[in-house]
Amino acid sequence: MKTSARNHFVGQVSEIKTGAVNDEITLKVGEATLVAVVTQDSTKSLGLSVGSPASALIKASSVIVMIDADPAKVSARNVFAGTVKAVKSGAVNSEITIVSGQLELAAIITNESVTRLGLAIGKPASAVVKASSVIVAVE
Repeated sequence: MKTSARNHFVGQVSEIKTGAVNDEITLKVGEATLVAVVTQDSTKSLGLSVGSPASALIKASSVIVMIDADPAKVSARNVFAGTVKAVKSGAVNSEITIVSGQLELAAIITNESVTRLGLAIGKPASAVVKASSVIVAVE
């Protein structure tokens, strides 16, 4: 599968919480867990069940970068604390790569945010992703 999403993680469905309209899908990706919210229709049409393989896709522009993030004080379900691996600056935006355990997440943020947050290679940072920003895919 080829996509334009910078973040593509292959995992296994470890839990499905069924809601009135949407389902919460938890994927186990290595040692990490990633939560997505999809419609019940999507859960059915994708054939998702506990134990089935699935991929999570996240656009780099949907990744929020934080420093000193406390997951208990953030409403987003996915908070990956790690270290800045790379900073690639452009004219207006920068691409930040954060390594959290076995996951490597790319984020696109403004150059102003890079400066304000003091982001640099080796510095601690967290990648934050709302569950509704995660796209679930199957082969």
